[in-house]
Amino acid sequence: MNKSELVARIADLADLSKRDAEKALNSTVLAVQEALVKGEKVVLTGFGTFEVKTRKSRVGHDPRSGEQIHIPALKAPTFKAGKVLKEKVR
Repeated sequence: MNKSELVARIADLADLSKRDAEKALNSTVLAVQEALVKGEKVVLTGFGTFEVKTRKSRVGHDPRSGEQIHIPALKAPTFKAGKVLKEKVR
């Protein structure tokens, strides 16, 4: 499902126009992004949790030359599915 299909589905389920559904979806995505940038965790009970995790720096290997390379520490957004979502997908 792509974004336009998701917008159409939200519009059908919530009895909204596609324009309003797209505004709602864009606002939700923006709110989640802003929270993650601030280092906050976003918990949607029954759906899942969005959070930022820090990956430590490490040493990797260049697959072409085999030489060691330094991979710097970074922050990465993660999503962990909630119990209800996991059960529905099974």
